[in-house]
Amino acid sequence: MSTPTLAAARTACVLRLADTNLVLAQRLGEWIGHAPALEEDLGLANLALDHLGQARLFYGYAAELEGGNRSEDDFAFLRDESAFVNLALAEQPNTDFAFAIVRQLLIDAYQLELYAALERSSDERLAQIAAKALPEVRYHLRYSSGWAVRLGDGTPESQRRMQVALEALWRFTPELFACDAIEQVLAAQSIAPDPAALESRWSASIDPILARATLQRPADASYPWYGKCGVHTEHLGPLLAQMQHLHRAHPGARW
Repeated sequence: MSTPTLAAARTACVLRLADTNLVLAQRLGEWIGHAPALEEDLGLANLALDHLGQARLFYGYAAELEGGNRSEDDFAFLRDESAFVNLALAEQPNTDFAFAIVRQLLIDAYQLELYAALERSSDERLAQIAAKALPEVRYHLRYSSGWAVRLGDGTPESQRRMQVALEALWRFTPELFACDAIEQVLAAQSIAPDPAALESRWSASIDPILARATLQRPADASYPWYGKCGVHTEHLGPLLAQMQHLHRAHPGARW
């Protein structure tokens, strides 16, 4: 990747943040009516709404950075799979409740460190959005870590399912901390952190939770899916097709 301009890097960063939250909100929303209990049905729906709200704030800022040529809906519903730049971890499917909890835990711990760094951004707008999102992310991590410990240190079956989910999803975590040309440009201007600088704090948060949950941290593995660079797994296309269908089938429709 050639070195992007500062303006292009800023817009790309904001879209990465927006897309990750939107895709994760969609995955969480799939649990509505299907969660193991009514309380968790509502809990996951609330998490989905928080992520959707964060996505809207980032999309609104991206629209301003582009000059107002596209709206929030344009970003969400009128881009194809190759244009999305969400983390690949966020698009992984809801295999079972354990997968949903592990996926959420890994992302929650990451977003907590990321937003804490963005709160100190030289970009005032990014800092404001991060500050607004931080209380939500703190709650999200309490929710996901509580369930991780409850299931991991629960029955043999719940522990087995959590370990299987952790082994399957861990391979997507290297992307969280890989730094590319976009992030190098922004880190040099103190707009966004170098992702590699977040890894030790993320591990310091994740490792005690895994220990309490009696789960073994998997070994790191090579990683070919860089969703933030537009290289996705096979799961994003069907998710977008479902999410975008109504808007594309009835363009311009209003309630």
